[in-house]
Amino acid sequence: MGRRSSRILVVVALALTGLLATTTLAGAATSIPTNFDSSVMSGNEAEDAIGINPTNTSNVVTMATLPDAPAGLSVNVTTNAGHSWSHRIIGATAGDPLGPICCDEQLAWDQYGNLWMAYLVNTNGDVLVALSTDGGKSFRTVEDLQTKFGDQPSIAAAANSVWVSFTASPGTQIEAFGAPVFGLGQFGSFSAPEPVPSPGGNGDYGDTAVGPSGQVMVTYQNSTNGQGGADIYTAVDPDGLGSLGFNTPTLAAHSHVGGFDRIPAQPDRTIDAEANLAWDRSGGVHNGRVYLVWTQEVQGDKDDTDIMLQHSDDNGATWSPAIRVNDDRTSNSQYDPAIALDEATGTLALSWYDTRNDLGTGGSGDTNGIPNDDFQIWATYSRDGGASVAPNFRVSRGTSNAVDANSGFDVGDYTHAAFAGGTFWPAWSDNSNSTGNNPDGTLHQFDLYTAKVPIP
Repeated sequence: MGRRSSRILVVVALALTGLLATTTLAGAATSIPTNFDSSVMSGNEAEDAIGINPTNTSNVVTMATLPDAPAGLSVNVTTNAGHSWSHRIIGATAGDPLGPICCDEQLAWDQYGNLWMAYLVNTNGDVLVALSTDGGKSFRTVEDLQTKFGDQPSIAAAANSVWVSFTASPGTQIEAFGAPVFGLGQFGSFSAPEPVPSPGGNGDYGDTAVGPSGQVMVTYQNSTNGQGGADIYTAVDPDGLGSLGFNTPTLAAHSHVGGFDRIPAQPDRTIDAEANLAWDRSGGVHNGRVYLVWTQEVQGDKDDTDIMLQHSDDNGATWSPAIRVNDDRTSNSQYDPAIALDEATGTLALSWYDTRNDLGTGGSGDTNGIPNDDFQIWATYSRDGGASVAPNFRVSRGTSNAVDANSGFDVGDYTHAAFAGGTFWPAWSDNSNSTGNNPDGTLHQFDLYTAKVPIP
């Protein structure tokens, strides 16, 4: 996800939204990177989050929801780039200082070394924000929005601010709130929730990003259930913590993936389009460019899903045509994309769950003779502002299966990745036991995996 390239190969694929080009840089990854079982615990870990400390890129934190007992979150910390990890569970009881955590955790590290976390508590669905100033070793709650039954909060920290967006119920209203950040452990008051206006201000399953001038973008899809497809919107607050508020949402794309779209690899939890953002604040040639990744479905084939990438140079007022990121020639599923940008270089990297190697005919990508239900993690990168992507390469050493996790939660609604100092770290749920230390053994419950992927 860098490859030195002397030519560009353009492969054009016809998709329902129009003629969408998959543009690929020549060159390919030569080996699968070392995988780490960061959690090493019994039971299932799903819906994963990850962050890299920009002040010390050997400090990585992973988190996962625990859909089975015990409740709370799995938290795992390395300070030596994955060679060893500490493990603990937070938010497992009502008496925990962070509250009884339900799920939907996300992480964002700022330039001062503050690690911010957004999450939900299971008593009333409040959206809370926690802060760690010691590299993820401890957290304290710094804001309870008291939104009641919020959903899928996302968090971003940059340009001396931290922002959270979420879906407020009832009515699936998209709202955001932010606070100024002055230094390590130093921040101001959080704003009141700032609604995204209608038309188009309702939806779910989105993301948040902060631009180089402190502007804030949110994205989401308007369909929150079923398999009928969804419009993907973006909205921008052009002055962030200033007084302007969010503009009228822009329609960025249409996906045939609905809010609960069932595929063989996610038969219980299902998938959504899972739109995610990355904003270039590198100061490089594409400084100010914002990227949008999401999942498309080939109409008429409900299991053929692809990862799509767009970009905008005008704060989301207009978007480039979408290119297909995955370069396989199968009709299998790719889903739950993660996107991250190295702010030191402007290089973009993406990862996703991928069933391309499961044709139901045996081999390393097939665990059970059933096609399209076994997955691996695949990735790519772009060093030209998203105009093209490098040949896809496999990240996970093993092959996993959600049904074998025996959870009903599958891998959850999303996964994430982080990118800093030339190293890309995707996170994913894995029951292949390729590292040999999953306490539940092979093809049973999920552990939280990651890998250190260098991008020259």
